[in-house]
Amino acid sequence: MRTRVRGWRWRRNPLRRRSDVLEAWMVLAVGLLLFVGAPLAGAVAGWWAHGEARAVATEQRADRHRVRAEVVGRTPDSLPSVQGGREHAYRATVRWTDPDSGPRTGTARVPAGTHRGEVIDVWFDGKGRSVLPPPDESAVWQHTLTLGLCATGGAVAGVLLARSAVRGALDRRRMAAWEREWALTEPQWTRRRA
Repeated sequence: MRTRVRGWRWRRNPLRRRSDVLEAWMVLAVGLLLFVGAPLAGAVAGWWAHGEARAVATEQRADRHRVRAEVVGRTPDSLPSVQGGREHAYRATVRWTDPDSGPRTGTARVPAGTHRGEVIDVWFDGKGRSVLPPPDESAVWQHTLTLGLCATGGAVAGVLLARSAVRGALDRRRMAAWEREWALTEPQWTRRRA
């Protein structure tokens, strides 16, 4: 049966080594960094990511515009692509009426299963290229949470890696001290000369 004495590294006693005190401070620092520092790093990274994502979304909303267009034909040999991770999209020829320049025809991404003659929403940028729709608020928050969680996880991994490195160095130092002490003590116990 093992008995555990709590806080023995903090109390003064003749068996306490300098490495024990360093380890006690390390445990305190690791606890503080894991429970305060890592969540704080995640919150700061999430806050920054949210601001950046909102700025990008606002810029894209200003540049991109949605158009109601009629599918007039499928582009030959168009390969499907994943549109925003949701569904497959194909390139097709669409026709719409621009308020400034009148009827226009162009190539745009259309959802899979769209047939000729259907009217769909397509997005174009300021240069007339077919683009994905700008990110909505849920995409901004998804980006924010993903980056915040990744930053928190990275901070936790960094703290635990540093703790392992320090613990390994302390253990090597303890083993070297025990070897030195044993080299002095062994001849007395075994009656051999070192």
